[in-house]
Amino acid sequence: MKLIKFLAMMICAVSFAQSGVIKGRILDKQSELPLMGASVELLGSEIPKGVITDFDGYFTLTDVPIGRKAIRVSYLGYETSTIPDIEVSTGKDVDITVALTESIGSLDEIVLTSSTNKIRSLNKFSAVSARQFGIKEVGRYAGGRSDVARLASNFAGVASPDDSRNDIVVRGNSPTGLLWRVEGIPIPSPNHFSALGTTGSPVSALNPNLLKNSDFITSAFPAEYGNAIGGVFDLGFRNGNKDEYEYSFQVGAFTGLEGTAEGPLNRKNNGSFLVAARYSLIGLIGGAGTSDTPNYSDISFNINLGKSKLGTFSLFGIMGTSSIDLIGEDFDEDDLFSAEDENSYVTSNIAVFGAKHVLSIGEKSYLKTVIAGASNSSDFEEDRIIDLDTDSERLLRFAESNNEETRLTFSTLFNTKINNKFTLRTGLLLENFSADLDRKQRDEQEDLNGDGDPDLTTIRSINGSYNVFQPYIQTKYRLTEKLTLNTGIHTMYSDLNKQFVVEPRASMSYRIHPKHTINLGYGLHHQNIATPLLFLNEEVNGVITNPNENLDFVRSQHYVLGYDVKIAPKWRAKIETYYQKIDNAAIDESPSSYSSLTEGADFTFSSDNTDLVSSGTGENIGLELTLEKSFSNGYHALITSSIFESTYKGSDGIQRSTPFDNGYIVNFLAGKEFKFGENKKNVFSIDARFVTSGGNRFTPVNLEASQNAGYEILQDDLAFSEQYEDYLRLDLKFGVTFNSNKKKTSHKFYIDFQNLTDKDNVFVRRYNRGTSSVEQINQIGFFPDFGYRFQF
Repeated sequence: MKLIKFLAMMICAVSFAQSGVIKGRILDKQSELPLMGASVELLGSEIPKGVITDFDGYFTLTDVPIGRKAIRVSYLGYETSTIPDIEVSTGKDVDITVALTESIGSLDEIVLTSSTNKIRSLNKFSAVSARQFGIKEVGRYAGGRSDVARLASNFAGVASPDDSRNDIVVRGNSPTGLLWRVEGIPIPSPNHFSALGTTGSPVSALNPNLLKNSDFITSAFPAEYGNAIGGVFDLGFRNGNKDEYEYSFQVGAFTGLEGTAEGPLNRKNNGSFLVAARYSLIGLIGGAGTSDTPNYSDISFNINLGKSKLGTFSLFGIMGTSSIDLIGEDFDEDDLFSAEDENSYVTSNIAVFGAKHVLSIGEKSYLKTVIAGASNSSDFEEDRIIDLDTDSERLLRFAESNNEETRLTFSTLFNTKINNKFTLRTGLLLENFSADLDRKQRDEQEDLNGDGDPDLTTIRSINGSYNVFQPYIQTKYRLTEKLTLNTGIHTMYSDLNKQFVVEPRASMSYRIHPKHTINLGYGLHHQNIATPLLFLNEEVNGVITNPNENLDFVRSQHYVLGYDVKIAPKWRAKIETYYQKIDNAAIDESPSSYSSLTEGADFTFSSDNTDLVSSGTGENIGLELTLEKSFSNGYHALITSSIFESTYKGSDGIQRSTPFDNGYIVNFLAGKEFKFGENKKNVFSIDARFVTSGGNRFTPVNLEASQNAGYEILQDDLAFSEQYEDYLRLDLKFGVTFNSNKKKTSHKFYIDFQNLTDKDNVFVRRYNRGTSSVEQINQIGFFPDFGYRFQF
């Protein structure tokens, strides 16, 4: 009853309008340095409102009416830019960054106007297979769980037909081929419950409330990105409010309890702080895919110490911890992760700490340096309940794993704008990887000591390290207002396998008409074999060796052709076709279907492939379509579709589908907002998401062999020959936002009906030791996510 009264009071609290604030910074796109004296105008206002940027490029528009607004930014000699769809509320100031492009034509002859286009990337050296996204999108779409990885699954060429994990499969590549970056440095999997070397998990440890607009790139990456063949997630932390203190409190089924604080730190020098912490609730209400209780928490921060004579210094970090006990007596037949005769204990931790320094050099150049340390650990213990529910019932330690990978990173880059046509960036990335990997298991082992149980055998015991060096140089040359050429060279050397590679990169953008643009791209990319495979043990004449250490980098060539068209004032379409050729993949020396290109389809890496050679190949080919309607007239829409084929060859020479060869993906997202209240400052929103795709590929179980052995044995000669039924899911989200009429506060409520039709999408078909049969386990069914956010 108290809750009903509270909601009624909130709905009735509508009277006089309250205004908001739009603030931000205007930069030169090529030099990325501030523009002093740029003009910022609020569009659509009854009373003209505008400001001029200060010495450091900052501006503040006050008394902005509540709702979605647009601004126009202009500067003498630069293309004017219009930024639409700026959501102004009473609870928080809106902070945006706008980069203007200097005109290369005569001011008397040409006046160009551009607008924000999220189909294109923030990175100025990227012309193909890239787009940007922002914090609002992460929280807007239905079914997103405030997870940037799940947001990316809506983009063309990305598949994630798995409700239980947020792995990102880009154009048929293994999710292990993805590069995660935060503030310009590579980081390990930023997820809770992540296993060593994998990139996904059920829950993200990245707090989207700290993110600024960031890039997601699916192919032919610019030269500053290396050691990846499948995709790049390039994320950046925003600065806190440099003018006043702001706070928020949030509670949600998946995000848990959350608090955020930000504000000025040394106002004179525009310093600020931003910190957010979360604690899980999902285990208390279900929806995690398991009957047991998952616990996780994380804290993230970005502290900008402000501008000084020595430049701008900042500190950033992510810390996350998670654990779950999967107890056999709590087993549910619909449980995705546990078994009736097993007690499993899982813990994982992630930590990233970094210091960044940016130094302006003259009016057109800057030097950015980042030093960081990161750690990713996962521990697993499994006790098997032998002779369950009998007088001889006993516990037997069946497996244990303790894995930790740490990396120390040094990154520096120099960016300079030579002139209004030519931009140069060069840099160096140094990474030190240290791995402490230990795994013991009885599964698939013999009973050599004669005690009646398979021996607890050491599969892996490694304490090693190696270094990777990545120098690069890239350029952007605007031949004309219509034609832009990006070129670059990325190099990589590992002191583990002593291999040095040179990777040319190039992309071109040609605007054949104000509404039509053609894009071309090529890139040669390499990636080292994942650490769990590199350090597999093999005993030779009583000596422990690591035969996979000298494996070559996996090599990948990307070819991309794209066409971008503005089909209406708020509508854009993009078509891309691509071909990816892969070689030097790790495969067995003796004939088999195994390839390192298939890793990432399960929670762990293979543990018995100690005779690998760099002779495997693969191919990915596809066609993608994106149709996007930016927010206007109260609604937005995004339609993406992909048709693709992903194949590989193992040492048996047979061309097979990879486990990620879904065949097709279709996403449809749309949302509508309705203003209500006396001054139309409150908003009711409806968002829908529909996704369908081909099912994941899988290897059938050899039932007879599994029954004889007592554990699952797959038919290796039929690897990934079968496919689960098509994946289909419908999500529907309702939200309401109340903007205060008296104070700088706002309230937002939402409920997200995920898998509204309760579709039984297949999770896995696997051998059940208890029933000696192959059984199907389905993914998470209908689940209502909900949340409340208070900003003040």
